[in-house]
Amino acid sequence: MTIRKALVTGGSGAIGGAICRALADDGFHVVVHANHNLEKARSVIAAIEKLLTKDPVQVLVNNAGIHDDAPMAGMSGDQWRRVVDVSLTGFFNVTRPLLMPMMRTRWGRIINISSISGIIGNRGQTNYAAAKAGLHGATKSLALECASRGVTVNAVAPGIIETPELAALFPPERIKSLVPMKCAGKPEEVAALVCFLASEKASYITGQIIAVSGGLA
Repeated sequence: MTIRKALVTGGSGAIGGAICRALADDGFHVVVHANHNLEKARSVIAAIEKLLTKDPVQVLVNNAGIHDDAPMAGMSGDQWRRVVDVSLTGFFNVTRPLLMPMMRTRWGRIINISSISGIIGNRGQTNYAAAKAGLHGATKSLALECASRGVTVNAVAPGIIETPELAALFPPERIKSLVPMKCAGKPEEVAALVCFLASEKASYITGQIIAVSGGLA
């Protein structure tokens, strides 16, 4: 049995780590990429070129992203560019060199981790919401380009998910007032959807934006 290679960017966080573990449990050879800032993130391109000298990556999870929140009236150009560069331009930089090797195998899964902010917006996140909404358009367009080659392209849009930073951002009462299910989601619930989309069972699903948000939409 051939073991397929999966690359996960942003693999050091709560959601990224859960995705890596879940894919490994499902039998994938998982390559984890994680960086803490934009300058270091550019090194992913060199790492990808090395990956292409071996077996091609057939599952790509674009999970890398950053926040730099501020009301737009007080947002700097650098705040805008940094967030868009990591979440949207980063998707291009990572995905493009992997596409042809993946399509030659006639099987592939590209899964972009977005956010509910890209669907409904969020105060103080015009940069982040714009980057994620752009990712949705890219997902749908790339899905059309890859469909005849056996490669699916989908996006997963988490809502409020339990992370180490959650308590400071969303007190329990705030979560109950925002989320119809009255609770935060778990990283493992996001990872479960990613694993399904990476599986053979999801071969006829492409170009979709799927929220994991407890009804928040």
